[in-house]
Amino acid sequence: MITLKTVYDVRQLLKKYGTFVYTGDRIGDIELMEMEIDDLFSYKFIHQDDYTFAKLILRKERTRLSRREEKW
Repeated sequence: MITLKTVYDVRQLLKKYGTFVYTGDRIGDIELMEMEIDDLFSYKFIHQDDYTFAKLILRKERTRLSRREEKW
């Protein structure tokens, strides 16, 4: 199991499997990372705990960004 605490940590996990996500749109990046994490888990490349923490981190970040956009 890998220690995941930030979006950066999730990016590093994805890089480990050859996935680099950068679209220039932060929310778009988060959504793509979520899809990639789903795929890695479905193919059993990552453990359940890593999957769960990654999904929680990405969901929290997406919610934070969405709320920030609503204020504008």
